[in-house]
Amino acid sequence: MSDLNEKICIIGGGPAGLSAAMYLEQKGYKNYAVLEKNDHVGGKCNSPHYNGRRYEMGAIMGVPSYYAVHDVEKFAGITHDGPQLNRNYKDKNGNVIEPFEPKKNLLKIPRLMKMKSQVKKLGEILETKYKGYDINGHRGVSEGRYDGYAVTPEREKVSGVNPNLKDLAMPFNKFCALNGVELTQDIWIGPFTAFGYGYFDEIPAAYVLKYLDFQTTMNFVKCNLWTWKEGTQYIWEQLNEHLCNKARLNCDITAVERKDNKVYVTVNGETEEYDKIIVTSPLQFLPDYFDATEDEKYLFSKIDYERYDVLAVETKPEDHPEISYYVFDNMTPERYGHLMVYYRRWRDDKNQVITTYALRNHTGDPEIPYEKCKETVLEDLKNMKNPASNVVNENSWYYFPHVNSEEYANGWYEKVEGMQGNLNTYYAGEVMSFGDMDETAEYSRELVDRFF
Repeated sequence: MSDLNEKICIIGGGPAGLSAAMYLEQKGYKNYAVLEKNDHVGGKCNSPHYNGRRYEMGAIMGVPSYYAVHDVEKFAGITHDGPQLNRNYKDKNGNVIEPFEPKKNLLKIPRLMKMKSQVKKLGEILETKYKGYDINGHRGVSEGRYDGYAVTPEREKVSGVNPNLKDLAMPFNKFCALNGVELTQDIWIGPFTAFGYGYFDEIPAAYVLKYLDFQTTMNFVKCNLWTWKEGTQYIWEQLNEHLCNKARLNCDITAVERKDNKVYVTVNGETEEYDKIIVTSPLQFLPDYFDATEDEKYLFSKIDYERYDVLAVETKPEDHPEISYYVFDNMTPERYGHLMVYYRRWRDDKNQVITTYALRNHTGDPEIPYEKCKETVLEDLKNMKNPASNVVNENSWYYFPHVNSEEYANGWYEKVEGMQGNLNTYYAGEVMSFGDMDETAEYSRELVDRFF
């Protein structure tokens, strides 16, 4: 029987932590505290101001199948009221291309027709051969089973056995080859690699397909997208404002000790006592301040992450892009460190920043230094014929924590899920689901449903 008076500590004021607070509150828990190390909430939903409007340094958009984000909208009384998005494409030399338009690519018509057929095939096998693939989180996948909530408006609880799900541990390019749908990578790469989630030769298919399930991908293809006038950070700011216990900011947590069936958290030099703790901050760093067990130390040391860099730059009016651009040539491992996409948020004003995105790591290759990547991106903007006149803002994110195919196949998630509740500790956040705001929020919903 749940004790609604339990005192619960939530580490992290990003989408996962604030959603956990919301779902706990909706279940009747009021004695919780959200501790955030920064001076603002939202995590990688980061929307600074420029020229009277907000732009994005992190998450940009959502789609209609972001059901957990819609939960937040309803709770906070807001809606997706931002600018309509669209995009075009350039090659690495800055020439505008239309890679998916047969009339503009007569020689590519056979490939485009084959790709269209393979996309249809992938949609069919995901619903049949890989039934259960899109369940939030990864519990059971390496064992050939699924257990969680369906990606539907009702999010009904489902579970079952499907040995084919074990295939999701292999890198996405090998998964596609296994199923004869290699050309579908041309569609999936834009909203995946360009958004900082790594390359298809290194990332397990489970991550790709749980984030970009078929309906989500088709929404991206059709530009059926949600944005927020005040930015994605506004979603979480408004959620925070509507919680009965707002997040406490500027929290420096230096120690967490779990003993005598209690959790003791030292924050800003003072020790506080809790009954339970939910960790939504990066688990890779948990042993730095927790009294970590050997299992925690070992498993969390296996987490890798992407080095994803974002620049916000000004341009001269005559150099401002008329639309956002994807640069597919630069989304290959051979071109890591180059500009992959640049984003114009407001279509009615050239007096705004554009944001650029680049990955500077790839498994097996040396990490590109931050300044070198920044220099390359600025040079790429010149090649795109949209040179920057000034850098307004920049950030290098700890992005998309994940494990490799070997660890995934060896049951990393089953082992971590098996530790849920030990020492009154619960693990949530990006690595437990996926590094986008909806997946992390949805995982918090399931965590609260399972354990509280």
